Amino acid sequence: MFDVVAFRLDRLILFVGIGVLTACAPHKTAMRAAPDPAAKIEEIFVATPRSLSSTGQAFGEQRPRGMNFFRADISIPPNHVTGKVEWPDETPDASTDFVVAGTEVMRGQDAMLREVRRAHPGKEKLVFVHGYNNTLSDGMYRLAQIRTDFEITMPTILFSWLSAGDPRGYAYDRDSVLFSRDDFLEMLDGLTASPGDRVFLLAHSMGSHLVMEALRQAALSGDEDILSRISGVVLMSPDIDPDLFRSQAEAIGALPQPFLIFTTRQDRALSIAGFITGRKPRLGLIDGPDKVRGLNVKVVDFTALADGEGFNHFVPVTSPAAIAMLRGMINQAGERGSAFGDYMVLENHQIPAQ
Repeated sequence: MFDVVAFRLDRLILFVGIGVLTACAPHKTAMRAAPDPAAKIEEIFVATPRSLSSTGQAFGEQRPRGMNFFRADISIPPNHVTGKVEWPDETPDASTDFVVAGTEVMRGQDAMLREVRRAHPGKEKLVFVHGYNNTLSDGMYRLAQIRTDFEITMPTILFSWLSAGDPRGYAYDRDSVLFSRDDFLEMLDGLTASPGDRVFLLAHSMGSHLVMEALRQAALSGDEDILSRISGVVLMSPDIDPDLFRSQAEAIGALPQPFLIFTTRQDRALSIAGFITGRKPRLGLIDGPDKVRGLNVKVVDFTALADGEGFNHFVPVTSPAAIAMLRGMINQAGERGSAFGDYMVLENHQIPAQ
C-alpha cells in the first residue's frame, strides 16, 4: 500500500515539475525585421542536422539524416540588457528585440569553413553546444547574446543537435545526444583540419553530455588529433550523472586544458532532471570537489550569483553579476596565467573591477 502511494506521489511530483517547465518556458521563433542603425550585428555560424524549414519544436518527429550549414546575422537591440535575450512580444522590432538581420545557407561543411576563415582569419574558434529543450531559434539567440555580453571576437559556431525543443522530450533528447556524436566529431575534425586550428568547446546542460560522449568516442578510436586541438572546455550546468562523467573522463584520458565545470546548487531544472533519472544529483549540482577529484577539472560554483532567471539553469551567462565576474576572471587568467582554482565558490563581493 505504502509503495503504491509513494509511486503515485513520485509521479505527481514529476508531472508537476514538467508542467512548471512547460508553463514557464514557452518557445518563440527567431524572426526577421527591418534593420536598426543603432543595433549591433553578431555573426554566428550554424551546423545542424535540423531541417532549416523548421526552427521550432520537433517533439515526436522523425530525426533527419545529414547536416545543414548556414550563417546567421543576429541583430542585438541598442537597449539590450546584459544576460537577457529580448524576444519580441508580437511584431519583431530591431530597435527593441533580437531579430534575424540576414542568413546565408552554405553548401556543405567545407563551404562554411571557407566562410569562417574568410570572415575571421584567426585560428581559434568557439563552438557552442546547447542543452535539453532547445530549438534552433533558442540556440542562435543565446549564442548571439553570449557573443555580445562577453565581447567575443573569434568566430562562433553553434552546433544545434536534435533536441525536441519540448519539456516532454527528456528521454528523446538523451537519445538525440547519442545520435549526434558522429556529426559533432565530423564537424570538429573539419574545424581543426588546418595547421594551428584550435577550438574551444562551450556546452550547456545536456549538451555537456554530447561533448563528453564525442571526446570519449574520439579517444577510444585513437583520434588524438582532435583531442590535441581543443584549447579548452567549459561545461555549464552539466546534465550528466557524476559517476558517468568520471567514466567518460577516464576513458578520454588527459582532458583538454583548461577544463571547467560551472555549477549552481539552486539549479531547479537539474533538480527535476535528477528526480527523473533516479533521485541522484547531476554533475551541475555537486557541492564539492570529491566527484571530480583526480581528473584535472576545475569547478566554479555560481550559486551566490543566481538571480532566479530560467530556473537558475544558465547563471554564468544570464546573471549580470555572474557575467561581470566571469569576464573579470577571464581577463585575469589571460594576464596572470590562471584565475581559476580547483574548486571555487563565488560570492558577490568578489566581482573584479573592469
